[in-house]
Amino acid sequence: MQVTTFFLNGQIYYIRQKTTLSEIIDYFNYNNSLFVLEYNNLILDKKEWKKTFIKEGDKIEIVTIVGGG
Repeated sequence: MQVTTFFLNGQIYYIRQKTTLSEIIDYFNYNNSLFVLEYNNLILDKKEWKKTFIKEGDKIEIVTIVGGG
């Protein structure tokens, strides 16, 4: 099986199977109610995460929301 290279928050990763954005979020244990996901320079709606498969060279940025006072 072919290896796919992608970037998550500037870090390079490799996967060997078809993987969705939702599966990556679960794997890295992100709380999906506390961040915005940017996929190849576009903000991607949560309903698209399970339908979007990671492809070679994809760039994913996860911007967490931090509260404070």
